[in-house]
Amino acid sequence: MFIETEETPNPATLKFLPGRVVMGNAGTLDFADSAAVAGRSPLAEVLFAIPGVERVFLGEDFISVTKASHTEWDDMRGCVLSVLMDHLIAGQPIVLEGEALKNTSISEEIEYETTDPEDAAIVTQIKELLNTRIRPAVAADGGDIVYRGYRMVLCD
Repeated sequence: MFIETEETPNPATLKFLPGRVVMGNAGTLDFADSAAVAGRSPLAEVLFAIPGVERVFLGEDFISVTKASHTEWDDMRGCVLSVLMDHLIAGQPIVLEGEALKNTSISEEIEYETTDPEDAAIVTQIKELLNTRIRPAVAADGGDIVYRGYRMVLCD
């Protein structure tokens, strides 16, 4: 297995691309610290066991790891790659069943608004723009974006 690494605009964050689906269409998970994992992701747990790992983000086809300011990527990159490779080759789960579908970020569950049928065409355009233009740019930074809803507000 070959895992590619990519720098992000944030020098503390590296993006790891294992060449396979991580979360797929199930959403994303963002663990701001080891306490946020709370048994939800075996992969995040083993990554947080590495000294200096400060944040783990699981995306569609990548894992972003943010290091603490007192550590250097030269000291950590090999260890993160080794842990990722061992975990993925062994076929260990990335997240526990049901966790991927929660599509959570940091500390809150995302609540989706229902769409008014009259707004369906606009919502479709918004989602297409998010998926084709914005999501790739945000993913290049090691993150993701989630559509939460659309609400038209009329002003007098």
